[in-house]
Amino acid sequence: MEERYSPEAVEVKWQQYWESHGIFSTSEDTSKEKYYLLEMFPYPSGKIHMGHVRNYTIGDVVARYKRMKGYNVLHPMGWDAFGMPAENAAIDNNTHPAAWTYDNMAAMRKQLKKMGFSYDWNREIATCRPEYYRWEQWLFLQMLEKEMVYRKESYVNWCEHCQTVLANEQVEADLCWRCSQPVQQKKLWQWFFKITDYAEDLLLHCDKLPGWPGKVTLMQKNWIGKSVGSEVSFDIEGMDGEIKVFTTRPDTLFGSTFMCLAPEHPLVESLSRGTEQADAVKAFVEKISRQERSTDALEKYEKEGVFTGAWCINPTNGRRMPVFTANFALMGYGTGAVMSVPAHDQRDFDFARKYDLDIVVVIQPEGETLDPATMEEAYTGEGLLVNSGEYNGMKNRDAMAEITTWLEKEGRGKQTVSFRLRDWGISRQRYWGTPIPVIHCDTCGVVPVPESQLPVTLPEDADLLENGGSPLPTLDFFARTTCPVCGRQDARRDTDTMDTFVESSWYFVRYCSPRCETAMFDADAVKYWMPVDQYIGGVEHAILHLLYSRYFMRVLNTLGLIDFKEPFTHLLTQGMVCKETLTCPEHGYLFPEEALPTGEGFKCVKCDNTVEVGRVIKMSKSKKNVIDPNILLEKYGADITRLFCLFAAPPERDLEWNDDGVEGCHRFINRVWRLVDLCREKCGDTPAYDGPMEGLSEDAKNLHRKGHQTIKKVTDDIEDSFHFNTAISAVMELVNAMYSANLNGDDEGMKGVAAFCMENIVLLLSPIVPHFAEELWERMGHDASVVDHTWPQYREDALVSDEMLIVIQVNGKLRSKFNIRADADDDAIKAVALADEIVMKHVADKTIRKVIVVKKKLVNIVV
Repeated sequence: MEERYSPEAVEVKWQQYWESHGIFSTSEDTSKEKYYLLEMFPYPSGKIHMGHVRNYTIGDVVARYKRMKGYNVLHPMGWDAFGMPAENAAIDNNTHPAAWTYDNMAAMRKQLKKMGFSYDWNREIATCRPEYYRWEQWLFLQMLEKEMVYRKESYVNWCEHCQTVLANEQVEADLCWRCSQPVQQKKLWQWFFKITDYAEDLLLHCDKLPGWPGKVTLMQKNWIGKSVGSEVSFDIEGMDGEIKVFTTRPDTLFGSTFMCLAPEHPLVESLSRGTEQADAVKAFVEKISRQERSTDALEKYEKEGVFTGAWCINPTNGRRMPVFTANFALMGYGTGAVMSVPAHDQRDFDFARKYDLDIVVVIQPEGETLDPATMEEAYTGEGLLVNSGEYNGMKNRDAMAEITTWLEKEGRGKQTVSFRLRDWGISRQRYWGTPIPVIHCDTCGVVPVPESQLPVTLPEDADLLENGGSPLPTLDFFARTTCPVCGRQDARRDTDTMDTFVESSWYFVRYCSPRCETAMFDADAVKYWMPVDQYIGGVEHAILHLLYSRYFMRVLNTLGLIDFKEPFTHLLTQGMVCKETLTCPEHGYLFPEEALPTGEGFKCVKCDNTVEVGRVIKMSKSKKNVIDPNILLEKYGADITRLFCLFAAPPERDLEWNDDGVEGCHRFINRVWRLVDLCREKCGDTPAYDGPMEGLSEDAKNLHRKGHQTIKKVTDDIEDSFHFNTAISAVMELVNAMYSANLNGDDEGMKGVAAFCMENIVLLLSPIVPHFAEELWERMGHDASVVDHTWPQYREDALVSDEMLIVIQVNGKLRSKFNIRADADDDAIKAVALADEIVMKHVADKTIRKVIVVKKKLVNIVV
C-alpha cells in the first residue's frame, strides 16, 4: 500500500464505480422508510463556490448516513436556470442566455460530480426546459380559473437597470436584490398571485414547524406582519366617496386632525384634479416615485407632503381634516391612508409642526396636563382620554373596544385584521423566463391559453435588445397569435414572463417524478416522498423562497393535488464561508494567490507593496477573498476539501477559512491511511472481534470500549445536531488510541479488537470522505461497496467502564485523583482517598472533620 494517500486516481475510480453501478439511483419502495434530503438547487452561474461546497457536503453526509441506516434516500439535483442573471451575463459576455445557461449547467455538473456527491442524476431537472415549465403554466391556468391569480394596473417596484418589476420581497434595503441599483415606483399592468388569501394560515403554521430555526420562522412572522385593529371610513367633503384607513389605535381617533395618502394611492390624482394644487401634487408624486419606498428607507428621509386640495370628515367629531399626500404613507401597509394624530405619534407630530397643522391632545398622562402649544414631542404613553366626547376619563386602552363598537354601530368602521404581506406580483418584463400563458384579444379580453397548446415555449433563438430589454414584444411569430375563443388573427400573447421564484416554489415536488409527461407530478410518488425531510440552504432565502414554497403547497392543497401544506419538515440554514480580505495600496483587493507570505505578513506579487490584512467577512468575488474549489480539488482532492468544510465549524455557524486547517485535515487523512497498513501488518488475518469483554486484556477492553464510545458519539452527533466537527474529533481520538495500542505481542484479543476498530473508523468516516473510505474498505479485503454496508451499532454493555475516576479535594481544592472499581462502595472510596500519598501530606498534623463522597465522582476531605 502506498505510503501516502493520492486522491487523483482513487476519486475518479470510485466516482466511475458509483455511476456505472447506479448506486444512488432511487425509486419508490414502500417496504422501506423514505428519507428525502434536499439542498437548495443552484443557479447555473458556471462555477461552484465554497458556499456550494459546504452546503452540498453537509447534505451529502446526511444522505449517505441515512442510506447506511437503512432508509430509502432521495437526494436529487437540478438547476434554477431562469432569471435576470443569465440575461445580464449574456449581455456582458456577448452570448445568448440559453447558450450561457446550458454551458454553465454542463460545467457545474462536472464540478459537482468531482466532489463525489451522492445525487440521483437520473432525476436532474432544469427549470428553463419546456418539459418543466409547461406544468408551471398549467398550474397558472388552474389558479386563474379558481380566481387565485388576477391582473391589475398598479404601482410596482421597478428596477431601471434590470428593466423589470420586483416583488416586495425582492427589494433589499430599497435596492434590487440582483443588481443593487435603486428601486422606484412605476405604474404597470401586472399579474398577481393571491398569497394574502393564505396569510393567516401561513402565520399560524409558523408555530407548527419545530424542525425550523426559530430565527427563520420569526422572520416569516414579521414579514407576514399581522396587526389587529380597526378599519375606519372618512367621508370626502363634496364627493361621493370615502377614505378607508386601518389603525391599531382607535383610542386616538378623536385626535386625528389631518389625513395622509400614499403618493401611489388611487385617490391622490382624483382628489387633486382641477384644484390649484394639481401641479404640485403631480410633481410630488413623480419625485417620490424616484425614491426608495420602504419602511426602512422612510427613516432616512425628512417627512414631507403636499395638500391635495381635498378635505375629509372625522366620523367621531365632524372635524374637517385636510388631505395630504405624504412620503411616509405606504401602499404596502394597511390601506395606504394614514389618519394622522400628531399629539400621539412622533412622525405625525413632526409633519404637523412643519406644515402648521392642528394638534389636539386626546390622551393625558395621569397627574399631568399636556398643552399642544408647548409640547416638544408626541406623547405615546398611556393615560386618560380627553377631548373625546363621552369617552372622556376612560383609560385609553379600555376605550379601544368601546370606540370600535360605536364605529360598527354607526356603520363607520369595524374591527379588522391587517397584514403587511401583499399579493405576489409575478410579472417580469424580461426575456429569460416562463411565458405567462394568456392571450389578449380586443374582442374577448384576457383569454387563457388552452391546455392543449401548452407549453407556450420561449423562443430560445431570440436576440436580446441592445438596451437589455425583452425581445418578446417585438417578435411577431411569438407575440401575434389567434384568439382561441373568437378566432381573431390579431390577438397577442402576454409577453411578460413569470418571476423566477415561481420555478423554485415547486421544484422539490417535481423531483419526485421528474419524467412524468401526463401531469405536474405523479401523485403516488409525491405521496411517498413528500414532504422533504431535511432541507438545507442559506438563511438569505428565509422570506423569498421559503415563504413562496409554503404558499405554493397551500395552492396545490386547495386544488386537491396534494394532502399536505408544509413542504419541509426540517430546515438547516448553514453559515457562510468567510475569509480575511487582502488589500494592496496600489492594486486594491487581491485574490489569495496574489499575496505572497513573507513570514511577518504578505506582499503583493504585482508590486511588492505590503498587503493589509482586513476583517474576516463572507467570501465575495467583489472583495476577492475567495477560494476557488477547483484549486483545492487539484491540490487536495474532494475528500480533504469536504473534511475541512465539516471539521472547521458546526454547520449553522460561519466557517472561517484557514489554510492550516486544510493541511491539518490532509495530515489526518494520511494518518488513517497509514493506520490501515499498520493494522494489516500487525493483525494479519485476525477477524474483527466485537464479542463480550470477558477474557480480554485490560488494554483490549479499553480499546474495545473506546471503539463503541466513538460509534455512539458519531451517531449522536450526526443524528441529533449535524455537528460533524465533534463527530470527526471523536474519530480522531479513536485513531490516536489505535496508534497507542500495543499490537506487537501475542494478544490475539487486542488484535481482534484493533481490527474491529479499524473497520469502524472507515465506516464512520465513509459519509464524510467517501472515496477515501471506499478505497480503504476494498484494500481491507471487503468485496461490497462501503456505501452498501450498514451503519455501525454500538453495544450498551461495551460502554460501561470497569473503573471510575475519583477526584480528591482537601478543603475544596483539587489535590489528587485515582481509579477504582466501578462497583466500589463509598467506604472503599473513602479508604483509598485517605491512603493517597499526596492527600496524606495535605492532612498531616491536622484534624479530619468530615469526608464527603459526592456521587462516586468526588471525595472532599474537610480538615
